[in-house]
Amino acid sequence: MTASLYIHIPFCVSKCAYCDFYSQAVSPRDPAVSRYRETLLAEIAAKITAYRVNEIPTIYVGGGTPSLLGAKGITRLLSFVTAGPIGARLAPNAEITVEANPDTMDEAFLAACKEHGATRVSVGVETFHDECRKRVGRPGNGLMVKKKLALLNKMFPGAFSADLMSGLPGQDEAVLKEDIKTLLAYRPAHISLYDLIPHGNFPGKFRGLLPDDQRAALWIKGRDILLEAGYEQYEVSNFALTVGARSAHNIRYWRMQNWIGVGKTASGTIIDDEKGEGFRETDGCIEPLDSDTLIKETFLMGFRFCEGPDRELFKRRFHRTIEETIPASLAKGEERGVIRKGTTKPEPRGLLFLDSFLRDCFAEIASKK
Repeated sequence: MTASLYIHIPFCVSKCAYCDFYSQAVSPRDPAVSRYRETLLAEIAAKITAYRVNEIPTIYVGGGTPSLLGAKGITRLLSFVTAGPIGARLAPNAEITVEANPDTMDEAFLAACKEHGATRVSVGVETFHDECRKRVGRPGNGLMVKKKLALLNKMFPGAFSADLMSGLPGQDEAVLKEDIKTLLAYRPAHISLYDLIPHGNFPGKFRGLLPDDQRAALWIKGRDILLEAGYEQYEVSNFALTVGARSAHNIRYWRMQNWIGVGKTASGTIIDDEKGEGFRETDGCIEPLDSDTLIKETFLMGFRFCEGPDRELFKRRFHRTIEETIPASLAKGEERGVIRKGTTKPEPRGLLFLDSFLRDCFAEIASKK
């Protein structure tokens, strides 16, 4: 079986106020970090064996803050998964991504990533604006981020991705434009632009948080700047300079192809293509996924991607076509400009209206039960 591998590193120097992912604030020298790393290696080997994985097309080391592992830690992790002791080979030209934060990303860490197989580094910039960073508890300052981007561009030229956020407290159109302009000077091959999604008590904690409609309008401004700069929007929040710069790992999520998750809170999804059923495993808990659930998730994830759901895979799994499953929704989507006429691909402008389109899809599926 072919399956991607997601490895979660749940440690950060500090917890950013907007973050809703599982992580713990620790020192890079905390013994818990190395203990956790060794536990990860055992879990990787066990799951590769249990799920009978023989080929790994992509690996993603995310978090949290993987760069907190340092050069020694990332060497240990990457050398383990790339050297072949786990019974599964890496696919030819496998994509291996490592996430990093500027404050913990140094030359030694990047050199270790490169030496041990990483093909791309994804760095969390978020904003260069010091006041915005301060308001959400983001470590470091804009000058530090620029220095680290220059280093990253030197060591991974044309092979790094950067995250930006819009709608941060205190951020207006001028600040977002300056953030994007500054980032473009380093010419990352890939940019993710995320709209801040308030959660928990976040809205009440910070001054300057924009209302939902204004945040949405700000994100659209940012999107337009990236499009004008030559980046292709190939998924709702993701932009690439070339087709080859797209995230192959994330595309496997959006197309509902098998992946294994290891580490605290990491989830994996394994699907039996003959039965159209599968399961999701998180921290040892198994959630069965029946055919209807998988069809809904296929649409939920697949229509985010510019190519739409994988039509051949869908037919092989569910023994019917997408067109046979949601004909009315597709027709309505075409009429509203959400879906490209005669296809199952979303229109670029239709990406903004996916929620209502997906509600139609789910209602149509339910009506046929």
